[in-house]
Amino acid sequence: MRDATLDVPSPLDGHRVDRLTTREDVTTTVLAAREALPAWAGTPAAGRGAALRAAADAVRARADELATAVAEETGRPFDSAREGVLAGVSTLEQYAELGPVHRGRSLLGSPDAADFMVPEPRGVVVALTPWNDPVAVACGLLGAALVTGNTAVHKPSERCPRTGALLGEVMAGHFPRGVLQTLDGDGEVGAALAASPHVDVVAHVGGTATGRSIAQACARTGAKALLENGGNDPLVVDGDVDPVWAAGQAALGAFTNAGQLCTSVERIYVHEAVAEEFVRALCEEARRWTAAAQPLVDRRMRDHVHAHVTEAVAEGAELLVGGEVPDGDGSYYPATVLMGCTATMRVMREETFGPVAPVRIVASFEEGLAEACVDEHGLAATVLTGSMANAQRAWRALPVGTVKVNAVFGGAPGGAAQPRRSSGTGFGYGPELLDEMTTVKVVHLGQAQIQPSSQARRAAS
Repeated sequence: MRDATLDVPSPLDGHRVDRLTTREDVTTTVLAAREALPAWAGTPAAGRGAALRAAADAVRARADELATAVAEETGRPFDSAREGVLAGVSTLEQYAELGPVHRGRSLLGSPDAADFMVPEPRGVVVALTPWNDPVAVACGLLGAALVTGNTAVHKPSERCPRTGALLGEVMAGHFPRGVLQTLDGDGEVGAALAASPHVDVVAHVGGTATGRSIAQACARTGAKALLENGGNDPLVVDGDVDPVWAAGQAALGAFTNAGQLCTSVERIYVHEAVAEEFVRALCEEARRWTAAAQPLVDRRMRDHVHAHVTEAVAEGAELLVGGEVPDGDGSYYPATVLMGCTATMRVMREETFGPVAPVRIVASFEEGLAEACVDEHGLAATVLTGSMANAQRAWRALPVGTVKVNAVFGGAPGGAAQPRRSSGTGFGYGPELLDEMTTVKVVHLGQAQIQPSSQARRAAS
């Protein structure tokens, strides 16, 4: 058991949003989840789905309150924060429907036997969730875990503890005691949860370094690690597209949520045939985004982003727009455009996670695609091209879990994501997440040979 005090500064003006004093006992919490597991796992699937649907209704009813907490703690504008909350509601509803029909399969065997595979809950799931879209991400992991019969312990980011605590309060009342619990705390609490021998799954969305530590902890305990770590997502712009439209797409990908999205555009490769117009339009976009700037989550994140920019300039990149820390309170940073970036610059080879668009001009689509493929991450990538041949070549070549063609964001409902390499492992969304949260038991049901006396007694009865 440990006491901790969490101060949450406002990204808008630096004042303290909240101070939470916590007294967390990781072992007691995890054991309570373990104790609640048999009864919850034995609850009919339809009953688990109904409970999750009720939780979704409760979250929707308090969407404004949750969005306000997100806005105050992370700096995300209220309307955007509310969209994130409602996206979480939609995910809960989706899993409430999919959970009861999640099924195994039968196997072909001999005529006198039955063989089948049955999905079962893995056990106690720990969900470690980020601050950049806290409600939507948490609802995905918790919804899939709970509807498949697992119990869950949720530790939200220490940058948005009030949001996490409120979400837990809203949802937990619709489940039996111990089925869903929330723990506030910093990285030490998360590390203790990941290292617990009583945990069966650790699901994490966040930075690569933390994800690697979790993977090591799970290797020691035997728990399953389900990880979406950082990304360094490229955007490749072909020479046949409208450069102004392409610049709008690039700005949307690089500057939305102040660049603080897992699948933000982190590096841009633009064909020389459209480069001049593209860069000019991208600079105009950057100025427009800065005029309605959203702050970074805190000054520590701003220092990280600014370090990437200043290092790139020192190494020869040209700063076209932004790149200066503004005066005043809060943690604002302008939308920034860099030209002449090289592969060795940190802004091109690491995740910046801020409103920065580093541009590299290439002589051909093939050159841009080849450079985009060179990276240790493997989360997502975007290609803008009017050529079906180039689109086909790109989605086959890019070593990432998700490739988007001609749109930096978007996708059909129920879409899945499976990161690669240092970006993580396992499906993080979609129906496939139900598979991640369950394990399969294979059953071979044969016929016993019955003693003659037993057969006679059965016939007489």
